[in-house]
Amino acid sequence: MRQDIHPDYHQVKVTCTCGNAFTTKSTYSNDSLSIEICAKCHPFYTGEQKIIDTEGTVEKFNKKFGASTKKAAESKSDTEDIA
Repeated sequence: MRQDIHPDYHQVKVTCTCGNAFTTKSTYSNDSLSIEICAKCHPFYTGEQKIIDTEGTVEKFNKKFGASTKKAAESKSDTEDIA
């Protein structure tokens, strides 16, 4: 095995914006790493997911694309009658 080809693997202190800090090992060049989200503040892990209001999404889609899909369905049925 060749020597001196692997990066330095050392302990790094990881700090989240929520204030949570932990130590892990990494090949990251600095001794500290700042992150925006961690397991303590991520909604998936905390169970405090915010429900995004998606009411009207289907209606908005149908309003935008509904007319073109109706025309496509009608033209498709017309070509099936011919064949």
